[in-house]
Amino acid sequence: MLKSLLHLVSPAGRRGRLSTLIFHRVLPEQDPIFPEEMHARRFDEMCGWLKSWFNVLPLDAAATHLQQGTLPARAACITFDDGYADNHDVAMPILQRHGLTATFFVSTGFLDGGRMWNDTIIEAVRGCNSHILDLGELGSFVLRQPVEKATAIDAIIRKVKYLPMPERLKITEEIALTAGVRLPDSLMLESAQVKSLRYGGMQVGAHTVSHPILATLSDEAARAEIKDGKLALERLLGEPVKLFAYPNGKPGADYTAAAVAIAREAGFSAAVSTSWGAAHCSGDIFQIPRFTPWDQSRVRFGSRLLGNLYR
Repeated sequence: MLKSLLHLVSPAGRRGRLSTLIFHRVLPEQDPIFPEEMHARRFDEMCGWLKSWFNVLPLDAAATHLQQGTLPARAACITFDDGYADNHDVAMPILQRHGLTATFFVSTGFLDGGRMWNDTIIEAVRGCNSHILDLGELGSFVLRQPVEKATAIDAIIRKVKYLPMPERLKITEEIALTAGVRLPDSLMLESAQVKSLRYGGMQVGAHTVSHPILATLSDEAARAEIKDGKLALERLLGEPVKLFAYPNGKPGADYTAAAVAIAREAGFSAAVSTSWGAAHCSGDIFQIPRFTPWDQSRVRFGSRLLGNLYR
């Protein structure tokens, strides 16, 4: 029934619509602090649903079909942002088992031992042995239970997220020092794993160097982030990198028309945002929307994907 409805709403040809799903991590096991975070068992189940409902395409092929008005019925793509090591170790084997492909957008500045600022906060709070974490102007947080740690992490990230990058990095390192935690250096992909993703039939796209909020940068700085990230991946893979994802990805808040123009200028063929909805042939190929339902059941997950096609 659901497959028939998806076919009706997303037919082949010029009336077709492209559903693009976005993920970040796929953990080996469920995280007690973030139980809603994607993990292997749930991702495996989800891939089975997607395989049965959709024609899952490589993103570059889907973008070409969009432009030409030749999408197959029930077209979909799977994407991952940031470049976590579990994308290679956990997600790729599951995708391969289901005969699916995905595009992995990698921020090159974190390869080979780097760590994103938000993960510094997450791991500092996760590993803090004190029941109270006093961060001065950022607030004081109770950390007795996993749900309290989740609440603290969310509050701290919201306060730090839109600060200038140097200030953001300084504050997050100070948080780790206050928490007394030795931070992991194995969260992100290694260069060899990026190559392995590509050799394993996956696509690799660019996601800037340091994952900045592009809307807060000058055009010159944004251009360097976008182009340098692309060039680093091309050197690593020995092939053109034609797909791009805007960090954070909310139009207007996280990137502007200037960043879209820079992505075109840099030589990408398509780019994705995090605006909800499904792409259609008259839309902007450099602002393909993405959406992933958070529902646990097959019916609710599929129904929300169906609803997203109407946006």
